[in-house]
Amino acid sequence: HKTMVTPETTYRVPLPPGVAKDNMNALAKETYARLFRHLVKIINDRTSAEKNYHNDYKGPFHTVGLLDITGFETCEENNFEQLCINHTNEKLQYKFTLDLFHLVKREYAAEGVDLATITIMDNTAVLS
Repeated sequence: HKTMVTPETTYRVPLPPGVAKDNMNALAKETYARLFRHLVKIINDRTSAEKNYHNDYKGPFHTVGLLDITGFETCEENNFEQLCINHTNEKLQYKFTLDLFHLVKREYAAEGVDLATITIMDNTAVLS
């Protein structure tokens, strides 16, 4: 039901189940969108060089970048769909990296190259 309040009285109007479900879904979607925008703002604020470093700082700036199939991407505004696309791309990059390094390791082993000192970096931290 929905509640309508007037200066004189309060009305409770029953809603058909389909309309009630649509209203519930719209509320959930808006709540999630606002939470997502809030989290993106917090992450952007915490990783912003302009906000977190003083003018006399000479060291490296820390940033968060998402690497997708076409390279690094900088979006003025992110949304849930972009997050899903980036996450999928990170999973594809992870698989590509594992496959490629697996082939290279086999080739090195066949050539007698000691692999004990070789460290392979991947994007496991991004995916977790």
